[in-house]
Amino acid sequence: QVQLVESGGGLVQAGGSLRLSCAASGIIGSINVMGWYCQAPGKQRELVAHITSGGYRNYADSVKGRLTIARDTAKHTVFLQMTSLKPEDTAVYFCNVQVINLRNGTSRNYWGQGTKVTVPA
Repeated sequence: QVQLVESGGGLVQAGGSLRLSCAASGIIGSINVMGWYCQAPGKQRELVAHITSGGYRNYADSVKGRLTIARDTAKHTVFLQMTSLKPEDTAVYFCNVQVINLRNGTSRNYWGQGTKVTVPA
């Protein structure tokens, strides 16, 4: 059974930094894309950043230059280094992992339980 365990969220003042981690276990297959999404109160979940198995990174415009995504492929872990945090970054951050079934080529997405980041105004 695939499990994603996130950590690193918390309360931080504007301009501060946090580092989120997400460790995946129970993986059978190959991890392709690993990413982070956020959901602010009253809003839909949206992409923050993702990184492919080849190292290609994609960021939401609102976080470019402030947030950096990285992965440790051997440990099935993805990180989100958050700097210059703003009140509008306040949200629950969810880890997402796409796993490829090597027998039939199908893929499946898994979600973490979320970790809350709060940046007071």
